[in-house]
Amino acid sequence: MGILFQLFASAALLWFVEKQPLTVLGVFPLRVRARQFIFGFFITAFLCSLSQFLYSSLTASLWALDPAYTHLRLLMAIFKDVKSVLFEELIFRGALLHLAIKKLGTHKAILLSAITFGVYHWFSFGAFGNPVLMTYVFLSTGLTGFVWALAFAKTKSMALPIGFHMGWNIFYNSVFSRGPWGSVMLVLNPSEPLVPLSGIPALINFILPNLIVPLLCLWYVLRSNKKKNDIQKPGG
Repeated sequence: MGILFQLFASAALLWFVEKQPLTVLGVFPLRVRARQFIFGFFITAFLCSLSQFLYSSLTASLWALDPAYTHLRLLMAIFKDVKSVLFEELIFRGALLHLAIKKLGTHKAILLSAITFGVYHWFSFGAFGNPVLMTYVFLSTGLTGFVWALAFAKTKSMALPIGFHMGWNIFYNSVFSRGPWGSVMLVLNPSEPLVPLSGIPALINFILPNLIVPLLCLWYVLRSNKKKNDIQKPGG
């Protein structure tokens, strides 16, 4: 019901401000948007899997199927991931970002979206009040929010950022059981690292998901946009 309300509110806001339908958020052409979503999903799903297997090697642990795993449990977890992704995307990469780009310009709108995305996660991650954790959460989620807002601006569609977001969340939360849903599908065996991460391994474990993943997504967005512009040039 919350997502339906968001869709209704987004449609009303777009019509009131611009006299534009909800489809201005990049629904058509369906084939292009589906391809953008699928590419985004599999890029972050692969990078998430890579980071988790690297983590298991750094901690001398192995991923194994949770003894209590059921298909229904996985489907319910994925359903919650899908809901949470759509909820956040409609707020941060939906009608408000579209209108902000029109009113403030692309660069200011993307920066505003990234900042609000980082601040939002202070509360969703329960980090508020802990300066060190707040800084970490703001920088990591803010950079991600910047890249996904840029993806929206470059493609003029929510499809690619939703794909990025959903691929990471489903694999991180539901496949590798690293999120708020608890043990879902795969779990580490043993469940705790034999040796606490420190030094270079800890740095790698921090950099890969928080810096390398968004930067690779950024590279994909910029490369795809450049390729599109080259094709549209006369004689391209």
